[in-house]
Amino acid sequence: MAYDVAALGELLIDFTQNGRSEQGNLMFEANPGGAPANVLAMLRKLGRSCVFLGKVGADGFGDILEAALKHAGVDTAGLRRDRDVHTTLAVVQTFPNGDRDFSFYRKPGADINLSADELDEDALRTCRIFHFGSLSLTDEPVRTATRRAIALARTGGALISYDPNLRLPLWTSEEQAKEQIEWGLAQCDVLKIADNEIEFLFHTQDFDKGAALLLERFPNLRLINITAGAHGSHAYYGGMTAFEEGCKLGGVIETTGAGDTFCASVLHFVLEHGLDDLTQAQLHEMLRFANAAAYIVTTRRGAIRSMPEPEEVVRVLEKM
Repeated sequence: MAYDVAALGELLIDFTQNGRSEQGNLMFEANPGGAPANVLAMLRKLGRSCVFLGKVGADGFGDILEAALKHAGVDTAGLRRDRDVHTTLAVVQTFPNGDRDFSFYRKPGADINLSADELDEDALRTCRIFHFGSLSLTDEPVRTATRRAIALARTGGALISYDPNLRLPLWTSEEQAKEQIEWGLAQCDVLKIADNEIEFLFHTQDFDKGAALLLERFPNLRLINITAGAHGSHAYYGGMTAFEEGCKLGGVIETTGAGDTFCASVLHFVLEHGLDDLTQAQLHEMLRFANAAAYIVTTRRGAIRSMPEPEEVVRVLEKM
């Protein structure tokens, strides 16, 4: 089967803060997540065919995650189970403004144990877009598997999409993180990058400067999207720039999955319009839809099971 989008990377349980018990203890809700899987879940809401490539443990959490993907309509033909290493877990603590702090249980974790010989090569050779993030570049053997997946996707003419998704605690050093993130930047056509990642790479909060540096160092980039949370998002394409403010309708609970929802909305736009001869009006249209979709996810807990229907996004756009 030829898929619109194949994505490789982490599939994990996000234990998200959800109130306190009668004894005053913090309670955490087990939400299926993982950035590449979140992207696919939103793409399915938008009617796109998707397949996930990755690894979970042969344990109860792995069962939950496989079931969540299937319920979301994501093909699990590329999902592998590890009998020796447990499913990766993340504890997500939420601050009053909705931002988060992650603590990972991943040394080892099943997602980093995916090897190149476990890849679904047919899916990679026939997909229209291949999407990945930097968390599959932190360790071996998944780093080699990621590089092999990109090479296979290219043989079929797929566009390459990348989200650095910086999580410094998962790297042995900032130098290693920068080196591998920059390797990913050199591979992609479509980039979704967050404000903190621009600052990490270039020590600037000036997005126009950051985009210019990206284009100078990585001429392969055809479409750059920089997200800045509730402040909004920027697009850089073919010498044009566009900015759209974020949605400020209130009700934000936590921001897990917002960037992934934004990314999926952009990939949906690219599947519909391609990457040739886009207009500035189209860039604004893309950003507005992606911002609205991302906002909706921030009003819910978790990610994979919180993706909005297209009709919900349209209703939010009407209020913006």
